Amino acid sequence: MEQTWRWFGPKDPIPLAHIRQAGATGIVTALHHIPNGTEWPVEEIAARKRMIEDAGLTWSVVESVPVSEEIKTRTGAWRAHIDAYAATLRNLAACGVRTVCYNFMPVLDWTRTDLAYELPDGSRALRFDADQFAAFELFILRRSEAEAEYGPDRARSARAAFEAMDESARERLVRTIIAGLPGAEESYTLDQFRGQLDRYRDIGADGLRSTLSAFVQAVAPVAEEAGVRLGIHPDDPPRPLLGLPRVVSTAADVRWLLEQSASPSHGLTFCAGSFGVRPDNDLPAMFAEFRDRVHFLHLRSTKREADPQSFHEAHHLDGDVDMVALIRVICAAQRERQAAGRPDAVIPMRPDHGLQMLDDLGKVVNPGYSAIGRLKGLAELRGIMRAVQVLDAA
Repeated sequence: MEQTWRWFGPKDPIPLAHIRQAGATGIVTALHHIPNGTEWPVEEIAARKRMIEDAGLTWSVVESVPVSEEIKTRTGAWRAHIDAYAATLRNLAACGVRTVCYNFMPVLDWTRTDLAYELPDGSRALRFDADQFAAFELFILRRSEAEAEYGPDRARSARAAFEAMDESARERLVRTIIAGLPGAEESYTLDQFRGQLDRYRDIGADGLRSTLSAFVQAVAPVAEEAGVRLGIHPDDPPRPLLGLPRVVSTAADVRWLLEQSASPSHGLTFCAGSFGVRPDNDLPAMFAEFRDRVHFLHLRSTKREADPQSFHEAHHLDGDVDMVALIRVICAAQRERQAAGRPDAVIPMRPDHGLQMLDDLGKVVNPGYSAIGRLKGLAELRGIMRAVQVLDAA
């Protein structure tokens, strides 16, 4: 696997020089300052690429080229946005950047309720607490359909969670959910957020699948012609939220998705942490099934809690992901690709997320993207890769 690192651009508190010291060779980044639905100019792409290469690294993956809400709902200027997306893919290819991650989650990108959940060892993790999220929906957002969807038991536990929060905790919960996490595509006020939810009122899972299929069929031929690999990121968490459909959460979802285009450019970002939240997702089996269409890897582990709808980020070798078994099937797939002469025989991987720990506890960091936790994760993953390679070669 190519060892890469997520970097949020010149304002990221972790400089490129430190990333190189971590042992990563590739950078995963995006032009976050360019509005959704707008073409990325060649000049901007080339400038960012030069910055990365001047630091002795390679821009390996774009994460992400955002898909606008207009495209997802087929409203407003959605046709112009698809044209801009296609132009961006061509411009990235012209600059030699050929792997693109994206997602199709409605309104919200990845979602958490706590950005600094303290684990028993004193490190801090990202967490999704189902009661707190329900409290947000029922008693802060006051979404009209939420009570019927949650049922009385969850409503009672959500009420208890809401009443246990003071005003500052409630405000922090709102900011955490709707103000935008690192890499998220949009941020909203509460009123704007309600307006965005209303756009999906008549779009169920079948409607979202329809717009996703249309998007794939529009951009996959462009990507194939340009030599770009597209990898859709699974839903995070991998289940419906806020009454919104999510359609990239299970193996069945991925099977359907890959049927929408036979283009080898149309594929998957395999995120172990996202898929791993669901106990019905068998990650090694899923990777083995979809191995020919995986273009990018996020390796992290999540831990389901006593409440099966709640989870937190775990150390990379802990949690519910069997990382050794997963890496073993990944390495086998890479050997198959190499034997077949595929140009993408080495799959880019990044140590997704990381616990805030040691000296980083006193620093301002992007939640989930502190340096030391990801450095630890990358070292552990590198150790598994080396051990698997030695054992499989014996």
